[in-house]
Amino acid sequence: MSTTAIPAVTSSGQPILILKEGSTQTRGRDAQRNNIMAAKLISEIVRSSLGPRGMDKMLVDTLGDVTITNDGATILKEIDVQHPSAKMMVEIAKTTDNEVGDGTTSAVVLAGALLERAEELINKDVHPAVVVDGYRKAADQALKILDKIAVKIPPEQKDWLIKIAKTSMETKMVSQDSGILAERVVDALLQVAEKSDGAYKVDIDDVKVEKKAGASLAETQLIKGLVLDKEVVHAGMPKKIKNAKIALINAPLEIEKTEFDAKININNPEQIKLFLEEENRMLKTMVDRIAEVGANVLVCQKGIDDIAQHYLAKAGIMAVRRAKQSDMDKLAKASGGRVVTNLEDLSANDLGFAETVEERKIEEDKWVFIEGCKNPKAVTILIRGGTQRIVDEAERSVHDALCVTRDVMQKPAIVAGGGAPEAHIAHELREWSHTLSGREQLAVQKFAESMEVIPLTLAENAGLDPIDAQVELRSKHGQGMVWAGIGIFDGGIIDTYERGIFEPLAVKEQIIKSATEAACMILRIDDVIAAGKMRETGGRPGKGAEEATPPSGED
Repeated sequence: MSTTAIPAVTSSGQPILILKEGSTQTRGRDAQRNNIMAAKLISEIVRSSLGPRGMDKMLVDTLGDVTITNDGATILKEIDVQHPSAKMMVEIAKTTDNEVGDGTTSAVVLAGALLERAEELINKDVHPAVVVDGYRKAADQALKILDKIAVKIPPEQKDWLIKIAKTSMETKMVSQDSGILAERVVDALLQVAEKSDGAYKVDIDDVKVEKKAGASLAETQLIKGLVLDKEVVHAGMPKKIKNAKIALINAPLEIEKTEFDAKININNPEQIKLFLEEENRMLKTMVDRIAEVGANVLVCQKGIDDIAQHYLAKAGIMAVRRAKQSDMDKLAKASGGRVVTNLEDLSANDLGFAETVEERKIEEDKWVFIEGCKNPKAVTILIRGGTQRIVDEAERSVHDALCVTRDVMQKPAIVAGGGAPEAHIAHELREWSHTLSGREQLAVQKFAESMEVIPLTLAENAGLDPIDAQVELRSKHGQGMVWAGIGIFDGGIIDTYERGIFEPLAVKEQIIKSATEAACMILRIDDVIAAGKMRETGGRPGKGAEEATPPSGED
C-alpha cells in the first residue's frame, strides 16, 4: 500500500504531520515488490550478454557518444539508473569490478535470480528474515564447496595463466584474437610481478594500456618499457637514440616568474641586452648540467623554454615535456632511473636506461617509444584494432584479462568454467538442505535454484534448450561429474576441465559474496520513505520541502 505522510490527529482533530509535505511512503509488501522488481529489471538488462555467445549492448549517452560492449560493469555504469534498489545492483557490478575485475555480469544475474526466488517464498508467507538467514547459510556453504573442488596451480606457470586469460576474453568481442591478447597479458604480468616470501604481489597499474585505432587486433604488442603519447619538443632533436640514458626531471626548464612584483631600473640599452643574456645563460647552465651527467634523453614533467629547447637540440638531447605524473613513476620503474626535482642534484646514478628511444608516427599522432629496458617493472601493452569502438572494447577485455590473471597469481586456485562450479554448488546445496529443519531449508533450496541460473543463461544465450540443459546437468552432477558444464560451441553438456575453460576461484567467491549481500540487503527493506522533490522553476533559492510539489491527486 502506498500512502502519503502518515496521518495522525490530536484529540481536537488537528492533523500531525510527521513527514514533510510532499513526502511519500511505500510500506510492506508493496515496498518489497517494487524493490525486487527494479533489481530484477537491471539483472534482465545484462542477462543476455553473459557468456561467449552473449550479445553486445550499444549505449548512447546524452552527447551522442556510442559505447558497444558486453561488460556488465560498463553497461551499468553507462546507463543512468534512478531507482534506489537498481542503484544497489549497479554497485554490485562496480564492487566486483574493483575487487576482482571480472564476473560483473554473473554477479548481477545471480543477485536478480536470488531476489526472484525469494519473492516466491515471500508470496507464500515465508518471512523475509528467514529467507535472508537461509541465503547467508547457503552462501557460506557454497564458498566451502568451491574451496573443496578448486584446483591449486603453480602461480607462475605460463600455460595455465594463458588459459585463464583466454577464458576471460572468450566472452568478449575480441574472442577471435583471444590467444594473441592472452599471451601479451600474461607476459606483461610475469614481467612486473614481485615475489616476496614465496607469494606474488602484482600491481595492475604497472601495466600501462595504450590504444590506437588502425592496424588489426593481431598487431597488439607488448613493449618492455613505456609509450608516451607525446612528441619530441623540437624539430632539431634526434628522433631515435640507441643506448639511451634517460634523465627524469620534475622541474621546469624555464625561468620562473617571481611570486612578488619586482621593478628593474634600466638606464641604457646595454643593460637590456645583459638582462636577456643572463636569462639565456641560466637556461644554458640547466642544459649543460643535463649534458654533463651523460643524459641523451630528457623526460620533463613540467615545461621546457624555447631557448632551453634550442640548447638541448644543439647538445643532441632528445626531450619530451609535460609528461604525466603516472608516466614518470612508471618510467622510473621501467628504466631503473630516479625522478629528480632539483637539477643540482642530478647525477649519473639517477639516469634510467633503455636500448632505444624513438619517436614514431602512429595514425595521425607522433608518440615516443621507450623500449628495451633491462628488467622493466613497468611495461606497456599497445592495443591496435580496426575502429575506435573495437579498440575501446579490446581495452576493457584486456583490463578484465589482466585482473583475472593477477587474481590467480596472488591466489593460485582455479575452477573450470562453463557454469560447472555453479551447477555443482546447486547439487551439493540441495543435498545439504535436507540436513536443515524449518523454513530455512526452503531458502537454501531456492539459493541452489538461483545458482543454476548461470549455466542456464549460458545455455539460453548459446541457443540451446534451457530445460534439456538443466535436466542433463543435474543428471551428470548427480553421477558425480564435478566439471560437467555447458559446451557453448559443442551444443550440449561437456567436461569443461578437459576443454580447458578455467576461471579464478577468487572471482567465483566474489560473485557469490557480493550477489548474496546485495540480495539480502534489498530483502530486508520493508519501508521506503521518499522526500518530496523540490520545484525546478521559480521560487526562492534554498526553498525547502515544505513548498515542494504535492503528490498527484493531492492539491
